[in-house]
Amino acid sequence: MNAIPSHTAPLDPRHQAAFERVRHVISPAEWALMTPLIDEIAALKREKNAVVLAHNYMSPAIFHGVSDIVGDSLALAARAVDTDADVIVMAGVHFMAETAKLLNPSKTVLMPDMSAGCSLAESITGADVRAMKAKHPGVPVVAYVNTSADVKAEVDICCTSGNAVKVVESLGVPEVIFLPDEYLADYVAGQTDVRIIPWRGHCEVHEQFTAQDITDFRDATPGLTVIAHPECPPDVLGAADFVGSTAQMQDFVREKKPESVFMVTECSMADNVKAEAPETAFVQPCNLCPHMKKITLENIRDALVSLEPRVEIPADMAERARASVERMLAVGR
Repeated sequence: MNAIPSHTAPLDPRHQAAFERVRHVISPAEWALMTPLIDEIAALKREKNAVVLAHNYMSPAIFHGVSDIVGDSLALAARAVDTDADVIVMAGVHFMAETAKLLNPSKTVLMPDMSAGCSLAESITGADVRAMKAKHPGVPVVAYVNTSADVKAEVDICCTSGNAVKVVESLGVPEVIFLPDEYLADYVAGQTDVRIIPWRGHCEVHEQFTAQDITDFRDATPGLTVIAHPECPPDVLGAADFVGSTAQMQDFVREKKPESVFMVTECSMADNVKAEAPETAFVQPCNLCPHMKKITLENIRDALVSLEPRVEIPADMAERARASVERMLAVGR
């Protein structure tokens, strides 16, 4: 039986740099308990020629401890194409693993917990898209990347929250169907002259925030800077100082270096950004994504050991869905 590392023992130098990035949220004792598993994952990645892709909402131990590529949905999709690894482990949710598989059809893509879903992705099906197209014949369909491969296969182009406006305007048409996030659709409609026909899906994390939350935190923290994700309700976005994707929020903190900031998004995002912004104080009402938190160091290790569960997409669906994602990547940020 392995001995439990003492909380008084000095950290292994191999783990010191990573610990410096997470010390604001993980104690030395906790980190010492995690490092054998982090080492095991590192060895398995070498053995299996694997990489771990981690979304910005992952826990700090995963984000800073075992990931090889980190970022928002677009960054993960784009950088997955460039890896020479034989195996991709998606530390995120199921639609992200599907997107990685679409862009890397010859690679093994692992989803450590297949039940890690997304309320947005589950709010619409391919059949729903076909019904929308029948109701609005000839109108192009833009799908937020937070959708299943089944949905992606039925649309013209995908987008992320960071490039949604650019994607909509790239089509050069007077109106588009935009799905599935109602609030992102509302935000995009306010940024373009293109008429937006929305679907009524929501993110179960972002829809919890209210404008009153922002007022309360501003009252408690004078000089607070509020930056919000466009999946939040319109009154929240109206009360924020800046609206952007997770990558754009991260860039804002890096560049503007606010004294204190309220990131109106999933809680772990602030934990991960703190490592790059030690001079900024973060206000955190801790709204966690229950699906993202299903991914753990343990099930990442288990997936690498067994090379299961694997993400597979029917060939015809994959071909059509891949085209919509590749069109998004061609537009860029």
